[in-house]
Amino acid sequence: MTKIVTYVEMTDRTQLVPGDPVPGMVLVAVDGDLSLVPDLVARIGAPYRWRSARRSPQEWEAWFVEHPGRTCWLLTVADEPAGVVCYDLHPDADVEIRTFGLLPEFTGKGLGGHALTLAIRKGWELVPDVSRIWLHTSSEDNPNALPNYQRRGFRTFKTEECG
Repeated sequence: MTKIVTYVEMTDRTQLVPGDPVPGMVLVAVDGDLSLVPDLVARIGAPYRWRSARRSPQEWEAWFVEHPGRTCWLLTVADEPAGVVCYDLHPDADVEIRTFGLLPEFTGKGLGGHALTLAIRKGWELVPDVSRIWLHTSSEDNPNALPNYQRRGFRTFKTEECG
C-alpha cells in the first residue's frame, strides 16, 4: 500500500481557526527532564507504527541532540499527561511541529482541535518574527489528523507518495 505524506503550513498567525476550548487542557514546557517524552511518543505512535514508537534509548538520545533548536511540551488535562508537542526551530524563523499527538485514551473525545490550537499558538511564540509553522502527516496517521490540521487553518504545500 502506498503511503501519502502531506506537508501543511500556516504563514500568518491570523490563519489560525481555533478549536473549541477544553477546560483544564494546557501546554506545559518540558524543561530539562525529557524522560517522559519517549514513553509518551511511543504510546501515541504505536497504533500508527511511528518509527519513534520503537526508538532505543540511544536513538532517543541522538534524536534530542540532532537538532539544537528542538523543544518539547506536554499537553495536559487536569494535570494528567494527555499528549506531546515537539518543535524544531529552523533558520528563517520557520517552526516545524516535529511531533504532535494525543495518547490513545484521549483520542476520539473532541480534544484534538484545542490541543492543536495550543500547539500552534505556542509555535508562533517560540522565536521572534516566526515566518511560518509547518508539519507533515501521512495516510498512516490518525485519520482525523489531516482534517484537524485543515480545520485549524493549515494549507497543503506538498504531497508525496512513499513505497
